[in-house]
Amino acid sequence: RKEESEYHTNTQRDCSLIICIYYNGSYMALRVQREQAVRMRKAGASYSQIKQEIGVSKSTLSLWLRDIPLSEKRLRMLRDFNTTRIEKYRETCRKRREDRWKTVRAQMSKDIGTLTKREIFIAGLFLYWGEGGKTVMTNISVTNTDPAMLRFFLAWLTLLGVPKERVWVKIHLYRDMDTKKELLFWSKALNVPLRQFRKPYIKHSSRSKLSYPQRFTHGTGNIIYGNRDITERVLLGLEHLRDQFAGDVTI
Repeated sequence: RKEESEYHTNTQRDCSLIICIYYNGSYMALRVQREQAVRMRKAGASYSQIKQEIGVSKSTLSLWLRDIPLSEKRLRMLRDFNTTRIEKYRETCRKRREDRWKTVRAQMSKDIGTLTKREIFIAGLFLYWGEGGKTVMTNISVTNTDPAMLRFFLAWLTLLGVPKERVWVKIHLYRDMDTKKELLFWSKALNVPLRQFRKPYIKHSSRSKLSYPQRFTHGTGNIIYGNRDITERVLLGLEHLRDQFAGDVTI
């Protein structure tokens, strides 16, 4: 009986000690969390920010921080910089922009309409004035990253009487690009067979290291046609355009 009594006494003492340690530890943890919450609140943090940082429910924070209200100025700042509010604002702006662009695009489509051959011919000259090669008197060429622009150039060459099978294409790529895949892309995009492609130029730099945003990610296409008569016609046509705008112009 004595041993049994001592056993129960020791067990009760051990349990009391464990409970005491548990509650003291929990109390200390809550005390640390409360002190941190108070510091954050005084620094202007919202309940949501404090909850995210220390993992305490908002009801507990409401009890702890009921005597530490935020100023009206700080409340306005938190409301204005609320993530949900910002995302809704961005979505509203995006919708307005898309609606505006839709209207402008429809108006421009109406204004431009279907281009005549003469309009395409003149548009091609202005394109060549800005983007075309002008250093070799026996070649005409345009280089660009946008396949649509190069398709227009091909259509323009056809208008000048250039057989499409006589042009050749050279692609400029970065060393971290799949050469075979990109050649197939350009061949399909331009509707030009691979037999009309020259050996691509591979840059030593990597596309992944470029610091500027890239809209087109298939390298650069260069369409070239070698013919003295066509080249002279185009370049002398540009001379005529220069003469039109060299002096005072009345429109």
